Amino acid sequence: MELVAFLGEGKGTWGQVAGVINHGEWDNIFLVGEEFAKQFTSQKKFEFIQVTQSAITDLKEEILQKLKGKLHGTEVALSIASGDGKQHMALISALLSNPVGIRFVVLTKDGLVWM
Repeated sequence: MELVAFLGEGKGTWGQVAGVINHGEWDNIFLVGEEFAKQFTSQKKFEFIQVTQSAITDLKEEILQKLKGKLHGTEVALSIASGDGKQHMALISALLSNPVGIRFVVLTKDGLVWM
């Protein structure tokens, strides 16, 4: 399964994303974020999708276009532990328009949990 996650500006939330990345076996990892998020590092290989739009509808279209042809399965694991509601809505809408199904994933003290 492929993992898609948003990286917001709050570096404190990046630990959750890193945990999901490190505790899962992913076919591909796509991290979406603004220029600031380029600072994120991981031991696992990932593709960074930089977004620049601020209006929610424009952000959705930008994500949709930048992910076009990259997702190969019928569903993706999605982490929205980082970022804000507007960014999350745009990302979820872009994924559903792709179209792919979404399975939310989070890292807990018991390991990865599918929501």
